[in-house]
Amino acid sequence: MKQAGLSEVKYLALSVSDAAEDVISTIRAGARGYVTKSISGTELVDAICRVAEGDAVFSPRLAGFVLDAFSGSIEVTSVDEDLDRLSSREQEVMRLIARGYSYREVARELFISVKTVETHVSSVLRKLQLSNRHQLTRWAADRKLV
Repeated sequence: MKQAGLSEVKYLALSVSDAAEDVISTIRAGARGYVTKSISGTELVDAICRVAEGDAVFSPRLAGFVLDAFSGSIEVTSVDEDLDRLSSREQEVMRLIARGYSYREVARELFISVKTVETHVSSVLRKLQLSNRHQLTRWAADRKLV
């Protein structure tokens, strides 16, 4: 039996964010589809099967972002090495914190524990060499991430 190589793995992103920059950066990272948590269970199963078969899966709104970005109709932020250091989950946490969410609100929004939020925030601050959430908010605002 042939073992699947890394190039054969297909990814479908499931996220709370429907922001154009999140969709585009996820696609650039190799995802074959992107759906938000508002998707029904049946639709999610269908999306997983379609991606496994080689299709690309996006809601109509998200597909529009992808088409516009790759056709040049919208400007997609250039590669940001600092932002690229963060995992997709760290980026989600960072954006919510930068928008003023409390740790408890972030935990509720992302369906994770407050302790996990604290861990992600510490990691983000360390990776970006920032001291506190106020600096993080300024950093994110400067990059138009919030």
